Amino acid sequence: MEQMRRSSKLAVILHADVVGSTTLVQLDEDLAHERIQDTFRRFGDTITKYQGRVRELRGDALLAEFERASDAVTASLAFQAEQVELIAQLNDTILPMVRVGNAMGEVIVADNTVTGAGVVLAQRVEQLAEPGGVCITGAIHEALPTRMPFDQEDLGEQELKGFDERVRIYRVELKAGESIPPPQESGQDEASSKRRRLIAFVAAIAVVVAGGAAYWFKPWEQREETASVERMAFPLPDKPSIAVLPFNNMSDDRSQEYFSDGITEDIITDLSKISGLFVIARNSTFQYKRMPVDIKGVARELGVRYILEGSVRKARDQVRINAQLIDATTGGHVWADRYDGRVDNIFELQDKVTRRIIAALSVQLTAGEREEVTRQETGSTDAYDAFLRGWEHYLRQTPQDFAKAVAHFNRALELDRAYGRAYAALAATYWEVWKRFWHQDLGLPLAQHEPRYRAEQFLVEAMENPTPLAHQVASAMLLHQQQYEDAIAEARRAIALDSNDADSYIALAAALTLSGGADEALEWIERAMRLNPHYPGYYLYQLGLAQFNRGTFDEAAISLEKATAINPDDRWSQRLLIATYGSLDRNEDAARVLEAVEQRGSRGWLNAIDPLTVTSSAFWLPFKEPEDAERLAQGLRKAGVPD
Repeated sequence: MEQMRRSSKLAVILHADVVGSTTLVQLDEDLAHERIQDTFRRFGDTITKYQGRVRELRGDALLAEFERASDAVTASLAFQAEQVELIAQLNDTILPMVRVGNAMGEVIVADNTVTGAGVVLAQRVEQLAEPGGVCITGAIHEALPTRMPFDQEDLGEQELKGFDERVRIYRVELKAGESIPPPQESGQDEASSKRRRLIAFVAAIAVVVAGGAAYWFKPWEQREETASVERMAFPLPDKPSIAVLPFNNMSDDRSQEYFSDGITEDIITDLSKISGLFVIARNSTFQYKRMPVDIKGVARELGVRYILEGSVRKARDQVRINAQLIDATTGGHVWADRYDGRVDNIFELQDKVTRRIIAALSVQLTAGEREEVTRQETGSTDAYDAFLRGWEHYLRQTPQDFAKAVAHFNRALELDRAYGRAYAALAATYWEVWKRFWHQDLGLPLAQHEPRYRAEQFLVEAMENPTPLAHQVASAMLLHQQQYEDAIAEARRAIALDSNDADSYIALAAALTLSGGADEALEWIERAMRLNPHYPGYYLYQLGLAQFNRGTFDEAAISLEKATAINPDDRWSQRLLIATYGSLDRNEDAARVLEAVEQRGSRGWLNAIDPLTVTSSAFWLPFKEPEDAERLAQGLRKAGVPD
């Protein structure tokens, strides 16, 4: 009887599984099971719509069969698009991301069970897909009609477990600006398909005429949901506003992520130089890295109209950049394009993307901006690559990463002795090492000011080809030397070079606050926070310091509590918070923070050099006005800190 229900045939197989399902279950077993079941229920509905048949559901995996390769691939992409939108609405970490593999091979059907080489092949292909991605075999690639709106990227021949011969694999994505094809009935020819689409179109037009809502009656056209201007977290600026999301690293080598991040940051930097644009800072846009993107949500949170997103693929000496610009208020694509070239032409590719954005937004450039946008900081792609590797470590802001960053920056300078950005990065790194007492982590003598001397030397070189970062470091150094007017001037020069660099505004605010201009400093901090809505803790420290100097201690306490929550190891935010609590007679709160500081003081050498006393805190900061230093000292004394 069993033999009569068995048959062998060639079939298109779809295999999908949930990435990291075990971890999800460990986080919240009931919720994870519920979401995985819902995921496969919806995937099953999509498969059915595209003439497929779900054969098996095994916990965190799904197996389906199709007659046509086009139906299997389209169903896969349609589901992944739906899943990304759903996950973007979730506010926890139980996020069931799915990988999908499509293969063609011989299978054995017994009752409703499918086995055979085709099934195993689909499983192996699925394991090569990225979370949220779709991979197919060469046979599926050959079977897809050329009219299908898919980008198929050749990943080469792959060794697959259980198969003697290597199998060519392709990564499939929907082409930028295209819509996912609707389901078609099995067996229909091209003429009847066109006729059905024409009938659907005419019917939709009839509905439009009758109901006056043309846009909403285009079910075949996929569009982003719109972001309501009224619901923006901030009022839209009076000029085009844009956020550049981190470009996805589509390279086979995950270690190439520094390269895609660097491309993103350089596009942000180039756009930031244009006074006619409002550009969100890197720190805020990179908050969305590795997250499913809800365009309208991002635009609403950042208060911008336009979103740029894309991907970078680097393979040997070839680079491909995909980019699309979306108007979040309409949900439509302003443009989408692909840029192919060699690694040694990467600057030209970046320039093309930047110029396309400028043209699309009809921004008029000044003569100086036209020159600045096209100016290259280095002509060496190897030096640029070394710098990007170092910058990736610098941004992590740990002593271990600083040590690695220094090595890469030095390598960049070996390749290009005139690379101003690399000199500025070294100056910034060593200055931070000196301020944070990270000498030992970089193998530097603690008793001397070696990091400070190195920072000063590198800054001199950086000023030969200055960048905003170089002027920011110069401002900080001059401020420490109590050269207040010069520190303010350097910060203003940084802003003049890049009016969208939020850190330059913070540098100016720091100089103003310590020189007695706390009221004006607050205005610049507000500008910085608007450009960088997901601002880091040191923005809040500067805000708290300005508020403290103005005597608005209640406001300062709120800002500094947030700063210490973001970074519990921030010594200066803690000290200023203790003084703020002392000024407010909140002695219990002050005692709590004091105890926390003492508990974290396990590095005895640091405590010996920088003890928590009134003198080392209030009079180490370079206040210009004696009353500002005394205000801080008095707050610390009232909180119980010894002189």
